[in-house]
Amino acid sequence: MTDTARKWDEKYAQVSPKKPIAAAWVLQQHLAQLPLKGRALDLACGLGGNARLMARCGLTVDAWDISDAALTHLNNWAAVRRLPIHCTITDFEQMLFPYQQYEVITLSRYLNRTLWSQIAQALRPGGKLFIQTFLAPVQSNAPQNPDFYLRPGELTQLTENGQVWSNFTVEVHGEGWLADGDQAHRYAWLIATKPAS
Repeated sequence: MTDTARKWDEKYAQVSPKKPIAAAWVLQQHLAQLPLKGRALDLACGLGGNARLMARCGLTVDAWDISDAALTHLNNWAAVRRLPIHCTITDFEQMLFPYQQYEVITLSRYLNRTLWSQIAQALRPGGKLFIQTFLAPVQSNAPQNPDFYLRPGELTQLTENGQVWSNFTVEVHGEGWLADGDQAHRYAWLIATKPAS
């Protein structure tokens, strides 16, 4: 087990199974952007707020995370409700994403820029990408490593000419403060659609 996996297992082991788990704001506020059926991927899912919401909306969801404790919580929740969520312990540094398998990919509160091209390849033509993660500068009640923060304008720059998502259509984007449970954080968010062909 890596130090990262151990750290997150310790955190999630303390969480009550009865605790409500919310999806990212960008997903909650734009449910009309979701397809009515198909496969979705919740990357770095943690306790699976995005996965839970997408499964309730009719999607079959793959939920990937490095924490066995988080995925055990999510798997138990899905099993009780008979929802199609398939949990996989994953270290993104050591894997390749499947090619054009997903109608939707979500990523929230996590940043690994080396995954951008793999995310693009894993989406099916016409697929949608939902991202919401921390916006610089470093916040006192969030990760302390500046590498885990998007720079202002960084997400939309990825859709400009010559960039990894340059052929994607931006549906929604923004930056600013969002309520996050009993706190607030500065986030950047984006919904973008891969070309249909």
